[in-house]
Amino acid sequence: MPLPFYYGWIIVAVTFVTMAVGVNARTAFSLFFPPIISEFGWERGVTAGAFSFGFVVSGAVSPLIGRLMDRAGPRAVMELGVALMGGGLLLAPLTTQPWHLYLTIGVMVGAGSVCLGYSGQSLFLPNWFIRRRGLAMGIAFAGVGIGSVTLLPWVQHMIEATGWRTACTAMGLLVLIALAPINLLLRKRPEDIGLEPDGDDAPSATSPTPVSNIVDAVWAGTDWTLRRALRTARFWWIALGYFCGLYIWYAVQVHQTKFLLDIGFSANVAVWALGVVSLLGIPGQILLGHVSDRVGREWIWTASCLGFAICFACLIALKYAPTLPLVYLMVFTQGALGYGLTSIMGAVVLEIFQGRHYGSIFGTIMLVALAGGAAGPWITGALHDLTGSYTLAFAIGIAVSLLSAIAIWRAGPRKIRAVAGRLHRLQSASA
Repeated sequence: MPLPFYYGWIIVAVTFVTMAVGVNARTAFSLFFPPIISEFGWERGVTAGAFSFGFVVSGAVSPLIGRLMDRAGPRAVMELGVALMGGGLLLAPLTTQPWHLYLTIGVMVGAGSVCLGYSGQSLFLPNWFIRRRGLAMGIAFAGVGIGSVTLLPWVQHMIEATGWRTACTAMGLLVLIALAPINLLLRKRPEDIGLEPDGDDAPSATSPTPVSNIVDAVWAGTDWTLRRALRTARFWWIALGYFCGLYIWYAVQVHQTKFLLDIGFSANVAVWALGVVSLLGIPGQILLGHVSDRVGREWIWTASCLGFAICFACLIALKYAPTLPLVYLMVFTQGALGYGLTSIMGAVVLEIFQGRHYGSIFGTIMLVALAGGAAGPWITGALHDLTGSYTLAFAIGIAVSLLSAIAIWRAGPRKIRAVAGRLHRLQSASA
């Protein structure tokens, strides 16, 4: 019996829930961190290294996950992610030595997060939409923000009431029980179940010829393999843009709270700022994803990079004028604008390298991107240690934001496939 609505929206709903639980299950390590240190008395660097090691693992397995997606589809990838993350969270309470934490939180949860997080979902979700691709991905990825304001307080309450081991076990069970069944509903593309992208009717002999969104027919007609893509400038422009994008994202996310405390703000203000950024990211991702379907991916990537640049400028100014209005501006531009990057990351790559090997290509690009995510916090911290101030590091963040925007314009997805809002110009040009 046919559904009264397009099956693609079920895919969006499953992704929304998976992101809400999966991404925040990994983020919850920051809540487990203090009680683990209190219990074992390990050095902070050794304990926090488990999370950092997970970042390295995420980058290493990203190309492999892309290849698995190409060969086996999203159900295999997501269920593997559920098993790894759920298993890691259930085994972590058995920790008695640091290497136990590195194996469970680092390797298992880290690898699982690639499957369940932004990278894994971007491997198949863009296939289901063309005209509403940005909107669909914005809605799906907004699940992260919803999860952060619902699940993380619940985890913190459980830690305070029953301890970190019980909270970690509960999170592992939630991953297994909530995510394993619903991800069986996934399919890689609408054609697999006899549907068309966006829920359009299948073309027939009497139906009008659909308007093509292809701008460069030669490029779009190429069978893009990973090896072939690696030989193009566009691949490396995207990789540079994504490296810089995650550099600025994590540089500010990791150091923002400590900086605000250092310049005299209370812990309440610092924690509030971090939480509100996630809240603002929910409508920001949805709105910017929708707007990208109208004006193009490059403009929205630029707007998001501008958001981070303003955020870094506010942080520099706060050192000399620590006022709440500057904190509000910093939080707004980071959450409402900056977090829009994620709503178009999959769309940019798909619209340039669409084809059978898209998963391998996207996974390799994300390997470079995750290296940026690891470099941002480290370089920012190292520059602070070297200079005794965050000013130089934040100024570099502004420059990296600009470089990211330039790189995506150079990659030029608009030159390969037009977004829905630009099809009328394509028609006019071809008339």
